[in-house]
This record gives sequence, structure tokens and C-alpha cells, in this order.
Amino acid sequence: MDPAPPLSSEGPAQAGRMVLAPPEEVAIARCCEERVVIAELLELDGRQILEIGCGRAELTRELAQGGPGRQLLALEVDEVQHALNLEITDLPNVRFELAGAQALPAADQSLDVVLLFKSLHHVPAAQLDQSLREVARVLRPGGFAYVSEPLFRGEFNQVLRLFHDESQARREAFEAVRRAVRSGALELVSQTFFEVLETFRDYAHFEQRILGATHTEFRLSAATERAVRARFERSAAPGGFSFRKPMRVDLLRRPDRRKPGPAVPA
Repeated sequence: MDPAPPLSSEGPAQAGRMVLAPPEEVAIARCCEERVVIAELLELDGRQILEIGCGRAELTRELAQGGPGRQLLALEVDEVQHALNLEITDLPNVRFELAGAQALPAADQSLDVVLLFKSLHHVPAAQLDQSLREVARVLRPGGFAYVSEPLFRGEFNQVLRLFHDESQARREAFEAVRRAVRSGALELVSQTFFEVLETFRDYAHFEQRILGATHTEFRLSAATERAVRARFERSAAPGGFSFRKPMRVDLLRRPDRRKPGPAVPA
């Protein structure tokens, strides 16, 4: 499974080329569902796959049913959501477990792909390096880690930052990935930037999906709630309220020490 050549076999050189986000003045032209990016970057059929932070298991379901021979271990740290996931009975190739990234319930070199969809920045900063060491541990040589993270820019984040500013957490997650690459535990294959379109029927739908998330408890004052609603309603569009949410994917690979490293590009 080798969708793209690595940029370099030298950790520090790779890490130096990584960017948190494109410059603000550079527009991200591509808008698509994340499943399209996954399909372009990874071969998942016949693979042993780990998803860290599966949430409501919506993407878990798509991945499990998207091709033959896929076996998924889906982890969640939110006990409320995990209990709901355990009620899912129609995904025989998925096993749900309550666990976090810092102590993965998988044997050394037992997995082909590890997936983190918008979950790495939720790992406490003090546990980020350990979590990425765990990712490298469970991957087979040549196996891939797909780390997607939202960029802290765009109108949706202007709404979020009124009550939940994740800019520091997202930067810390990025820096942890860069340290893992610099150390040689993982090597960088590529970075991909795109936007996903998310539409809410109304403010109540936003409250349900964002403010009502069970992994984080939000307590908004009346004044903050009014400000959030006002900012949210700026994005009215036909059929609801739409936001283009910019994303970055760091595609990483566990080095295969049995093979000679690739040449550093000129």
C-alpha cells in the first residue's frame, strides 16, 4: 500500500517543510467531502484499520461498508458516546472500544492504517507525543497514519471562537506531528488542504450538533449565546446556514527500516 512517494527520508528536512496552514491570502480552492480525499490517499480494502476518536461513528460506518475485507477498531474516550456506539449491531467488521490515543489497545505492528479525523487536537497537550509514539508502535512498517485537522480560520471558526477557541490546541497538535516526523518515528508522505461544506438547518440544529456534543460541556452566558447566534446567522444560505470549513491532512508513514530510504528530492 503505497499511494505516494515520501517527500524525504530525513526527518528534520521533512518537518521543516510542513506548514500549519497556507498563508491567509492563499485561497483553498478545493471543496469536497473528506471521503473523497481518503479514497485518493489510501487503499483501505483488505486492511486492518484503527480509528482514534470515532465520535458518532458516522464516518466509521462509511469506511466499514466502503469496500471488501476492511476490519476496523474504532476508539472513543467519551463514555456517553461509546455506550451509544456499542448499541450498533449492523457493523460486524467494526469493534468499538473505550480508549484514548495515549494507550492504544492494539499489538505492536498489527495495523495497516491509523485514522484520526479531527481528533488529535482533543488529546491533552502533555499526551500528544506519547500518542503519536503509540500510533507508530501499532503500525506495520510501511503502514499509514492519516491525520486530518481543521484549520482555525474561516467563518465557522469565527463562530466557534466566541465560546471555544481551539487555536492553541490545534497548533499544539500540529507541532506534535512535526516532532514525530523530525524524530523519524513517522515520515511525511504529503500534506493536503481542502474545504468541507457543512450546512445546518437552523440555529437549533447547530446547538444540537456543536453545543450539545457530549465530549465537551459548553456553558454559555446569555450574552455569549446572543453573540454566537448573531454571528451564526450571518451565514444564511438557501436551505439553511452553510460554512466552508478548511482542513489539513498530514499523511504519515511508519518507516520500513528493511528497505533503503528514498532519496531527498532536489
